[in-house]
Amino acid sequence: MKKLLALGLTLMFIVLQYRLWQGEGSVLDIIRLNKAIVAERDGIERLTLRNVKLDAEVEALKLNPQALEERARTELGMIKQGETFYLVVEPSR
Repeated sequence: MKKLLALGLTLMFIVLQYRLWQGEGSVLDIIRLNKAIVAERDGIERLTLRNVKLDAEVEALKLNPQALEERARTELGMIKQGETFYLVVEPSR
């Protein structure tokens, strides 16, 4: 009887240890999830900083029409009506 009880308790201990270290809600699963949370928070922080910079840039473009014109000229290649666009190409060496 004692051997059967000891065997039963040992099996129960093994099953509980398995669930503690493997599967959903295990220690390893919690560690993995915590690492994922840290990575997501870092990503959110980077995106938040980028959004702050973009908001500042939008406000600057709203307040300064010359900056808006300069950006349209350099990034979009736009010209004013009545202007002539010249493209100077350097010969390749």
